[in-house]
Amino acid sequence: GVEVGPQPQGVARADVLDKMRKIVKHGLDFVQLFNGGKEFPPCTIEVFKIMEKVDYPRNKNGEIIAIIHPKLQDQDWQPLKNGDPQFLTLDGEVIPYQGNCTVYPTFINEAAYYEKKQAFVKTEKIQLTAKQLRLSVS
Repeated sequence: GVEVGPQPQGVARADVLDKMRKIVKHGLDFVQLFNGGKEFPPCTIEVFKIMEKVDYPRNKNGEIIAIIHPKLQDQDWQPLKNGDPQFLTLDGEVIPYQGNCTVYPTFINEAAYYEKKQAFVKTEKIQLTAKQLRLSVS
């Protein structure tokens, strides 16, 4: 499966559909080249590994008491460092990120995740290395 986003539920966006078509085309091109015997050299790629889901700050009754800080909104995949603004309380108090490493939040303030108690997901940037790849004929 391919999930391309973000986009609101029930909304079809031309730019997102175009990205999805391109991703599927690249995948199909790869399969065709691989099945045709093309050899792919070793490579390294940066990826984002999920660390944990972060909930909104809540009171003792479980009610949300802060929203995503404006400086974090729409900053998916951008670095969030210790001390950077993370949430903003309804009283205007900034709640900073407190962590011992830089993280890369994603799914920031997605409406579909409110009920799942998820303000965003913290990811870490890592590198993966793939060995040479080729079709082995038995």
